[in-house]
Amino acid sequence: MEHILLEDNPHWIDPTCYDSFVKRDILKTALEFLQAKEILALIGARRVGKSTIAKLLIKELLTTTQSKNIFFINLEKPEFIPYKNDATYLNTLFDEYLKVANPDTTKKIYFFIDEVQIFQNWEIFVKSKYENSNIKFIITGSNSSLLTSNYATVLTGRVLKLQIYSFSFSEFLTYKDIAHTTLLEQTANKIEIARAKDEYLKWGGYYSVISTDNEMIKKEYLKNIAEDIILKDIVPRYKIKNSSVIKDLFYYVISNATTILNYSSLSKKLGIDAKMIKEYIGYFEDNFLVSTISNYHTKLTQQIKSAKKLYITDNGFLNLGVNRSANMGNSLENLVFNILYQHDNKLTYINDKYEIDFKTTNALYQVAYTIKDEKTLKRELNSFKHFCKEQDSCKLITYNTNEKKDNIERISLERFIFSNQ
Repeated sequence: MEHILLEDNPHWIDPTCYDSFVKRDILKTALEFLQAKEILALIGARRVGKSTIAKLLIKELLTTTQSKNIFFINLEKPEFIPYKNDATYLNTLFDEYLKVANPDTTKKIYFFIDEVQIFQNWEIFVKSKYENSNIKFIITGSNSSLLTSNYATVLTGRVLKLQIYSFSFSEFLTYKDIAHTTLLEQTANKIEIARAKDEYLKWGGYYSVISTDNEMIKKEYLKNIAEDIILKDIVPRYKIKNSSVIKDLFYYVISNATTILNYSSLSKKLGIDAKMIKEYIGYFEDNFLVSTISNYHTKLTQQIKSAKKLYITDNGFLNLGVNRSANMGNSLENLVFNILYQHDNKLTYINDKYEIDFKTTNALYQVAYTIKDEKTLKRELNSFKHFCKEQDSCKLITYNTNEKKDNIERISLERFIFSNQ
């Protein structure tokens, strides 16, 4: 046990051990949440950087806190698998930490639990320590239901949730050492930013993917990430007997991203029950592989019942589609979706004679890779004319056009991204 604790807590010996970690923009918010008494929950898909954020928090804490008062444990370690159904083992781990590290218990202890959902009934352990000890809990989890259902009743009012995503385009540029924070820098580095935009549009923001130039390796990394989520999280959690069926569905779904879901049609094509397909797509969404949005309706009940439009949470996964040829229009729409959705998870689309790609409270968005074709431009503008109300702003996101005409903003992808940072 001692070697496991030392392996997970190198900062007890070397306070510089996390200095090489790539800084993330969300760290500032995480540090603010760290000041509150409530449990800090970092949630997001596998490998988006939850553990990295946790260790960057440790790095900051080390400037004011004794190293032994910071405890990190990764519950995915093979040694813990036999105990995952026994939440009392978390008490054993904590007692072992007290024995090995000998922290100053008169001061606050920061307890980081990585992939907390691995253990059944973890919330009971956390709640008991939260109420009776001077402990600040920071937990990470790879499931959006982590803090709902039975967890919610046990930890109601005790959790601050922070969702972690793969690298944003701004973080991607920072990683590539391309200055972009001011208009002057964006102008001076226009060519480098344009090249980076193409790469990000195609490959997304997973660190393991952007840190290699080999496209074959990039694709293999993305496949590993997706199948890890499916086979290590979804299949065992929901007790799915035929893992190949749900894998096949995922690859088919990403081949048809940015389109409206038709469960009956999918059922006929794949030979899978429509109800099962709906459940499986719900599992993908719960584990941060996909997101779905509803068709806008003035009546909320009708909106909830409406057909859903599906998007992939990272553009890189689009490369894994079945017999998918490069479609930059879909890639552009998927990226615009993710940027908007991170700001407004009540995002909708409109499909009622005419179509609007995205609707927020006071804005309508259309996405078109190019508007050189008159038919394409006319189609997009007609949709705006049909649905745009006086209070709405209308934005047409394109690959590289910037102009305002007839009260409709035509915005390049770069400008759209930088205005939504």
